Amino acid sequence: MDELFEPTVNKKDVSNFSNERNVNKSILIPLAEKMRPENLEEIVGQEHLLGKGKILRNEIENDNYSSLILWGPPGTGKTTIARIIAKNTNSLFIEISAVLHGLKELRIALSDAKKLKKSGTRCILFIDEIHRFNKAQQDALLPSVEDGTIVLIGATTENPSFEIISPLLSRSQVFILKQLEEEDIVGVLKRALIDRTRGLGEWNFEVEDKFFYSIANFSNGDARASLNILELVSNFVLYESNPKKEKKVVMKLTVDQILEIIQQKTLLHDKSGDEHYNLISAFHKTLRSSNPDAALYWLGRMIEAGEDPMYILRRLVRFASEDVGMADPNALHIVISAQRAFEFIGLPEGKLAIAQATIYLAQAPKSDSVYRAYLNVQDAIQKYPLKPVPFHLRNAPTEFLKEIGFGEGYQHAHSSVSSFVEMEGLPEEINFLTFYHPTHRGFEEEVKNRMNIKKNILTDSQKEELQSKNIVSEFDHRSSDPAMPLKKRKK
Repeated sequence: MDELFEPTVNKKDVSNFSNERNVNKSILIPLAEKMRPENLEEIVGQEHLLGKGKILRNEIENDNYSSLILWGPPGTGKTTIARIIAKNTNSLFIEISAVLHGLKELRIALSDAKKLKKSGTRCILFIDEIHRFNKAQQDALLPSVEDGTIVLIGATTENPSFEIISPLLSRSQVFILKQLEEEDIVGVLKRALIDRTRGLGEWNFEVEDKFFYSIANFSNGDARASLNILELVSNFVLYESNPKKEKKVVMKLTVDQILEIIQQKTLLHDKSGDEHYNLISAFHKTLRSSNPDAALYWLGRMIEAGEDPMYILRRLVRFASEDVGMADPNALHIVISAQRAFEFIGLPEGKLAIAQATIYLAQAPKSDSVYRAYLNVQDAIQKYPLKPVPFHLRNAPTEFLKEIGFGEGYQHAHSSVSSFVEMEGLPEEINFLTFYHPTHRGFEEEVKNRMNIKKNILTDSQKEELQSKNIVSEFDHRSSDPAMPLKKRKK
């Protein structure tokens, strides 16, 4: 029966077929994988970890590891470092991917590691994308890390303090890989173009000025992405300019080809990971520091990468109250108007309404007095006993409630010439507290002046004058309910 499924191949052609299949396999391997560094010297941009005398390099060269986490952006060498460790260690090296494998495969790997430990063999377990493992899966690793059954190496693009359980993190060294600089990327590309064994060196490519730098600009410090772009462009030129694949034909690689193939830069952003919070943090902080250009840039980075504009608008509403506040009360109206405008016209035109609100907030005077005032209120609620509402502030809709004192002593502000009244508004036990402390910035200077006037306006002589003119007695005191109408005092 097996013969029914065997390919039809002449006996004399078997060896040729085998060789051709091996060549085809090589063609299918991406350039980025072919050019993956094979030793520490080929890794670029991580001298702070792999330079002479650095801790991680010493551990690799001495084959002496404790558990470690490699944290960094995509294409910076995390998996490459792990595989170089695999090549240089005398320990058994097991590699699994948190994307492809689950708890079942993890338990099998840990079981194998326990058997090896009994025979005196150390096991290094490398988990790529370890942040994809949930808490239960990470918990399963902990006993084996604690008793030395495995040395764990985890690679992650996400902040380990958020994505890796604390017990596991506390038992591991964390090494932070840096995003590659432009010159690092250019070096990777040049090496790939001239390498005759693993790269494109067998072809006669000529490179236009700034070709490599253009790819570096598109790849955002990601070596793998840069090599993928180079491979796309070179394949395009190869099939367009040299369909017969003649080795001596000169083929020109240009910036225009990159722009034609790539069209748009891939922006590093995710809606729930580190970069999401990094970008919104940069946006918020540049708004606060009154830098409209920087705030607009981070706004653009978020929107063009696909961030939800309504999320950004919600943050702007918060900023208008928290960081501008009473220094410019109009800021809140501007942001709400931007939100309504965006809902009305949507993308892409709605971006401009958000940009306008961003510029307004960045240039507005800043005050966090509203934010601090509410923090003071929260603190007072927790610190002091919760006393009942004073009687003079209570509504008295019935005669009975009036008879027992509800509303007695309430002073209606509109009955005063100045519209200010001297009346306690807090329970007696905390009437010494002041929650709101205005600054001198923007409109809040006017607010501060009004508060000072209120404090000083009701001098004793003014009080006597108001009483002598019987101004206050002309109307009943208004109820604490603002919806209730004023009534003429009964004679």
